[in-house]
Amino acid sequence: MKMIGIVLGMALVTYIPRVLPAVFMHRIFFPAWFERWLRSIPYAALGALIFPGILLVDKGHPEVGLVGGGIAMMLAYLRLHIIFVMTGAILGVLLMQNLGWVL
Repeated sequence: MKMIGIVLGMALVTYIPRVLPAVFMHRIFFPAWFERWLRSIPYAALGALIFPGILLVDKGHPEVGLVGGGIAMMLAYLRLHIIFVMTGAILGVLLMQNLGWVL
């Protein structure tokens, strides 16, 4: 019984912070500059999560990941589908690793 209480308490503690913004956000109005700033947060967070991984693709050779990241950026700039962007980046990294193009 104690375990059920702990699980329910943990569920409540995680549910409240998720539901409160949904309940009250329609009543709060932010300035336009603040809303633009809020919309850019997911992109900044995604970059912060991806960039360390790019540098650590091949330990001791960060240029391999940078080439893969550069290829992905170029393909994304051309507005290609995400499958082509990922495939291009992976192929770039594989070519760098397997053809001995690592500096």
